[in-house]
Amino acid sequence: MTDPRNPTEEPAQASVGARPPAATWRPVDSTGGSLPADEDDRQWDLRVRGENRIEQLDRNFATLLQELRVVQTGVQVLTGILLTLPFQSRFPELSPAMRVNYLAVAAASIAATVFLTAPVAAHRMLFRRHRLEHIVRSAHHCAVIGILFLGLALTGVAVLIFDFVAGPVPAVIAGITAALLFVLLWFALPYHQRARDGRVEEHGPPRDPRVGRRFRRP
Repeated sequence: MTDPRNPTEEPAQASVGARPPAATWRPVDSTGGSLPADEDDRQWDLRVRGENRIEQLDRNFATLLQELRVVQTGVQVLTGILLTLPFQSRFPELSPAMRVNYLAVAAASIAATVFLTAPVAAHRMLFRRHRLEHIVRSAHHCAVIGILFLGLALTGVAVLIFDFVAGPVPAVIAGITAALLFVLLWFALPYHQRARDGRVEEHGPPRDPRVGRRFRRP
């Protein structure tokens, strides 16, 4: 029988390792509250964090700006350096192919700068227009596109430097290695984790990645 002092205790007659049907089970979060399988992100924030929709959007935008600060400085410095290269005395020594590569790298770096600073400009242009949800959504997309252009620019820079110092073969190797690292660490692994967290388990309800793996009856 179930102990009335502990309503979450398993029945004594239940076999070891047995689990009731998925609909009767809910994961328990770090605060001790159950997380229904059909609970979305907004409901979770309201129940666990005590945030309404506006507070959630404010936090999301502040978090996004903190992330953008990590990359904005580096992108701006990279763009500034690239823009000064044509005025260096040894720039004419670049081969025609590397000049094309330089132009592509400079264009990608400028594009990354534009996309990574776009959320700030959008927030300022829509200030006090009550469009915060639109700003957060568009800022997320701009950040992803900006990071993509940054990866392209850094890959091109690796090719440019290695070609100038060591030759075309090391340049190709460096470019492929840099591209693989960016694709793997910046996109493939995060999206793999995202897909795995969103996949329904075969023997139970969906498990939210933010909570523990304990289960109890509702």
